[in-house]
Amino acid sequence: MPAEIYLNVAVSGLLTGLVYGLMALGLSVIFGVVRVVNFAHGEMMTIAMYLAVVLFSHYRLDPLVMMVPIAGVLFALGYVMQRGLINPFINRPEHSQFMLLVALALILVNGLLIVFGPDAQGVQTSYSFASFAVGRLIVDANKIYAALAALAVAAALFAFFRYTLAGKAIRACADNYAGALVVGLDVKRLYALTFGIGAACVGAAGCMMVLLVDVTPPLGPAYTLLAFVIVIVGGLGSMGGALLGGVLIGVSEALAGLFIAPSAKSMFSFGLLILILLLRPQGLLGRRT
Repeated sequence: MPAEIYLNVAVSGLLTGLVYGLMALGLSVIFGVVRVVNFAHGEMMTIAMYLAVVLFSHYRLDPLVMMVPIAGVLFALGYVMQRGLINPFINRPEHSQFMLLVALALILVNGLLIVFGPDAQGVQTSYSFASFAVGRLIVDANKIYAALAALAVAAALFAFFRYTLAGKAIRACADNYAGALVVGLDVKRLYALTFGIGAACVGAAGCMMVLLVDVTPPLGPAYTLLAFVIVIVGGLGSMGGALLGGVLIGVSEALAGLFIAPSAKSMFSFGLLILILLLRPQGLLGRRT
């Protein structure tokens, strides 16, 4: 097999992995600050994907153009969920949090199934079948645009946490909950803001993902599981680790589909997860506790 085939597949996997990384970045942010595992994460992304499909089919609005408004809708959804539903469970046992969010995920999946039905839906933009050639490397335009958008959103998120007062306050809550209370920070509001930001990340990722795959309601649990694999590989609570884990999973899935079969890509993802857990349990960029 020509060497450029391997390069094309690896680059394609890397670009898809950046979108995976943005999806997992939202999960990592929520866990790193709120210490709650969002078991409805993938389901929230399917909501964003369906919003993008509806806006495109009715108004011909490009999903990438609508990325900011849809992320805003998901931000509001995450903020309300945290303030009204999840916050009372913050200090309860972990199994109570687990059952709450699993129940919420089931409600979202079945609600989407009732509204949109079981058939796959997608979008076909003006560049859906376009590609770019660099020498012998040929890359789909969809994947390039989605990956660039993912990098832009991730860079904005990193800048928010590093340079803004709200971002620094959220980091303070993550580092020292008691200290944040002592200095007068409104921790409940900051937790809701963090959950909203994580939801906005997955909303933006949904607008990118709908360019790559068609959406169905059962896609939500699959992407929730994939996000868990990515953040564990990269390190729970590590933002850089989420992006790195997404790239590794994307490339491994693409190469597995080439060498074995597309249906075997999950096997490689979980194989990488087991290897990381054996050799570095805290993840590639995670901190040992």
